[in-house]
Amino acid sequence: MASLFGAVAMLAVLFVGLSVQASRSHTSVLTVPNGERFGTWMWPEMCPDQYFAVGFSIRVESSQGKGDDTALNGIRLICGKDGELNFMYTAESHPGFWGGWSNPQYCPSGVLTSFQLRVEAHRGNIDDTTANNIKFRCSSNPTLEGTGMGWGEYGPWSPTCADGGICGIETKIEGQQGRGDDTALNDVRFRCCARA
Repeated sequence: MASLFGAVAMLAVLFVGLSVQASRSHTSVLTVPNGERFGTWMWPEMCPDQYFAVGFSIRVESSQGKGDDTALNGIRLICGKDGELNFMYTAESHPGFWGGWSNPQYCPSGVLTSFQLRVEAHRGNIDDTTANNIKFRCSSNPTLEGTGMGWGEYGPWSPTCADGGICGIETKIEGQQGRGDDTALNDVRFRCCARA
């Protein structure tokens, strides 16, 4: 009976934590105009209250040669608080399906505040990859670029989070197509939160 009570208490704590994380208020949503059209917007995931994205990692499928390329599959935010990198969380809207995760990259100081997406435009009946790579700008001004693929072009920079930084992510993912042309991640939008 005691173990059942402990399990119920743990589930209650997890539920409350997830509810707070999902309901964190944000001030704006950052978007870019060059995302592709395939797929569905997945669930948004937020950094915990008072935490902001201080770094990121991406999931990329390498070139498949004559096979079906998908390139960028997932983006994971690394959330920190007050410049402390010893206790962090991650936030990802959907992990994608193929490829491996890159080593994390961090702002030398500050938080992520804007982004730029590298996208290969729809190619008709030829193998599509859609999103290939991403860049972030830090509030301390350095630019961080992912280790994605080189197909397509970078579009314009998103607006910048005005007061605070990036605190949440939502990705547009095309599901697995079986024998069809897989594209995986097509677009992303980030939420900005203000500093308290």
